[in-house]
Amino acid sequence: MNGNLVNRDRLYTLLRDMVDIYSPSGKEEHLARFLVDYCVKQGIPVTLRQVDESRFNLEISADGATPELLFLGHIDTVPAFDIEEYSFFEENGLCRGLGTADMKGGCAALIEAFVTAFEGGFLPSNLLLSLVVGEEESGDGTEALLDAYQFRGALVAEPTGLVPCTSHYGYLETIITIFGYRRHAAMSDRESHAIRTMLSLLLSLEAFIEASQNDTVLNIRDLHSSESGFASPDRCSSTIDLHIAPGTDAARYARELDRFLRDQLSSISTSGYQLSMPFIADGYVMAENDPLSLLLKDVFDSLSLPWMPGSFRSHSDANLLRDAGCLPIILGPGTLSEAHTMNEFVEFDQVYRAADLYTRVLHALKRA
Repeated sequence: MNGNLVNRDRLYTLLRDMVDIYSPSGKEEHLARFLVDYCVKQGIPVTLRQVDESRFNLEISADGATPELLFLGHIDTVPAFDIEEYSFFEENGLCRGLGTADMKGGCAALIEAFVTAFEGGFLPSNLLLSLVVGEEESGDGTEALLDAYQFRGALVAEPTGLVPCTSHYGYLETIITIFGYRRHAAMSDRESHAIRTMLSLLLSLEAFIEASQNDTVLNIRDLHSSESGFASPDRCSSTIDLHIAPGTDAARYARELDRFLRDQLSSISTSGYQLSMPFIADGYVMAENDPLSLLLKDVFDSLSLPWMPGSFRSHSDANLLRDAGCLPIILGPGTLSEAHTMNEFVEFDQVYRAADLYTRVLHALKRA
């Protein structure tokens, strides 16, 4: 394919309009309906897959045939919480606003690529674009997708700075609750205080992970105590994210971590504790001869772009695809370092280049 067929102005307008629609997990309906109308106006076929009473995924394909390959994006974002200004604005080529990097930039690029391929008559018949809900929370959108289809290959447009990621971290969520003794604030002591005990435990956990030297990324997501007034609290809870290096057995890692935490907690002087690991997901490493990766490498080579695969360090719907027997490549505009931040942004030029890359992949798949 010679030249760039992507409509830059159309892509920019789509990204702007998507970001201006607030769509946190569970409240994606307005954006989903906007995208349905957009696809209809562009003349491309779109169908809906129900996820719950009011929420649905969008599915775009050439002729409705059973797909073998998947292009995946999620239209939900994290909640705004204390972000006062989350709508779209541009500044020196940077598109700012909630979800610009994660991952409305990637979704806009995917949609533009499919519109371009449909207009040009080279949209592959064995390929599905699914724009799902719920990725930032339970993954229920992708679960609904996988209830209907099986895929032999996939591309997920999570933010990678357009670095192709052929491996993916695993994930372990851990929730710890420590129960202390409610006492007058003047009678507080170190041994039975729930918050002090939790802080000591978290420091020990951090030291344990660092000493393991296994590239685990630790995030203490939440730390809450009971409202106690002028007293020591009787409860403290913490939710912890652990992103586990590709190739690590997540279940074994969880067992080792469980033993360490229970050993630490067995000696506390508080009234008790609860420990749970509600979510465990393996990471993966793709084979070097994976067909979609090889095709994407050819596209990179044709553009004289360096092929230097990386590893996606976060949890994503790709973990669910992995559990379903499909190992996807991750490639999208924006970076994880800018995602979920107060000043989230994506370079529009990178969104444009992503749309061009996706379009070239579609063209190559049609010819294959």
